[in-house]
Amino acid sequence: MNTTKKINSALISVFDKNGLEPIVRELHKNNVVIYSTGGTETFIKDLGIPVVAVEDITSYPSILGGRVKTLHPKIFGGILNRQDHEGDVAQMKEFDIPQIDLVIVDLYPFEKTVASGANEADIIEKIDIGGISLIRAAAKNFKDTVIVASVNEYNIFLNMIQENNGQTSLEQRRYLATKAFHTSSHYDSAIFNYFNEQESTLKISVDNGIELRYGENPHQKGQFFGDFDSLFQKLNGKELSYNNLLDVDAAVNLMKEFQGEQPTFAILKHNNACGVAQRNTMKEAYIDALAGDPTSAFGGVLIANGKIDKETAEEINQLFCEVVIAPSYENEAIEILKEKKNRIILVINEVELPKKQIRTCLNGILVQDKDNVTDTKEHLTNVTNSKPSEQEIEDLLFASKICKHTKSNTIVIAKNKQLCASGTGQTSRVDALRQAIEKANSFNFDLKGAVMASDAFFPFPDCVEIADHAGITSVIQPGGSIKDELSVNYCNENNIAMVFTGTRHFKH
Repeated sequence: MNTTKKINSALISVFDKNGLEPIVRELHKNNVVIYSTGGTETFIKDLGIPVVAVEDITSYPSILGGRVKTLHPKIFGGILNRQDHEGDVAQMKEFDIPQIDLVIVDLYPFEKTVASGANEADIIEKIDIGGISLIRAAAKNFKDTVIVASVNEYNIFLNMIQENNGQTSLEQRRYLATKAFHTSSHYDSAIFNYFNEQESTLKISVDNGIELRYGENPHQKGQFFGDFDSLFQKLNGKELSYNNLLDVDAAVNLMKEFQGEQPTFAILKHNNACGVAQRNTMKEAYIDALAGDPTSAFGGVLIANGKIDKETAEEINQLFCEVVIAPSYENEAIEILKEKKNRIILVINEVELPKKQIRTCLNGILVQDKDNVTDTKEHLTNVTNSKPSEQEIEDLLFASKICKHTKSNTIVIAKNKQLCASGTGQTSRVDALRQAIEKANSFNFDLKGAVMASDAFFPFPDCVEIADHAGITSVIQPGGSIKDELSVNYCNENNIAMVFTGTRHFKH
């Protein structure tokens, strides 16, 4: 059985006409009868190519302000008829229905309209009805009908017919049908998510999936689904890996806490900050961030909240690092950083990040709101006789921002808006504190007058006691333990200031 079919007729009704002209000319060259309506019909006429108006087939004009154009049995009969089905063939003759071998559609831009901030009336009008129906009909009948469902498939289809003299194989039609069903399901998911207010339903459809070299480890396959290019402009370096992307995500979310503040620099390794500092210049911020843990910084991800200048780039260039991220760079800085050909240099754009976090769990999916609470001075409640100084309050809030983005159980120690050390991902908060103190001491930090942040409350006074012996004078924690009083009493007895935020920042 020959499954190769020649295209003799086509219905074209598209929103995006970029790239459509060469297709129309190729179809005309192959003597294909073209049906169309509305703006697409005008576009084809302007090319000087014959086109038959859909209204001439249906004997109905476009009605309801263009809401109804192609929805008619003569159109859908021409698309859905089975050419090897005796009854279908007979009815096609009986009702004088023209055969339609090819359907080219590009839907109204619903997602772009929503993203533009348009009002609801405009958004509703961008819900395509006729186009989505044409896509589903042609895709269902892929054995006989070719479907091109998006501007993204224009070039794919053009290459097919140019290489095969206007013919398509069953395999090609099935391939295009698969893409068409993705287009329709993605479109419907976007519409549903716009309307949906039910927390019990989750629909996810993400375009632009890219194959990564591998996953977390070389024996694991990895993919990234998302619009990376809308968030970043890549100036240099190799392709990002699965682990690079996780670290970049952690870096971007951490640095959002310092957006619009004094020059701040952070160095991350395995999703945790190993160095953060805020200073008068970006160079000073980088140097002091690096001092937080120059060992862990090797091979890390670097991020700044402002422009990276030549002087900062010269310092960075002495370190082996995987990725550098900033909102802008001096031209000289870019040239310096490019000296390492594999170093990934990213310019971060102002793009709204997702408000939900999604991860697989057991045989299902966990979904939660992002932790969008940033502790501020207004959130602080003094619970001890000793009150933190203004400098200590600044350091406490600085430490709290880092703590929020560090794996639990965590303790963060900071001084003069510099990360001295953190204890990350420990099963015991006491272990996290001891790890942080030992690390800070190994890099010669003087912890006298330093502050401590905890992602959750202290059920016992052991942590504040250990911190006190290390020289720490002020503590920030959420509070909420039935034994809060034990820690508060120790602080009062030892002249330590403690503030509660009322917000826990677990990060598992």
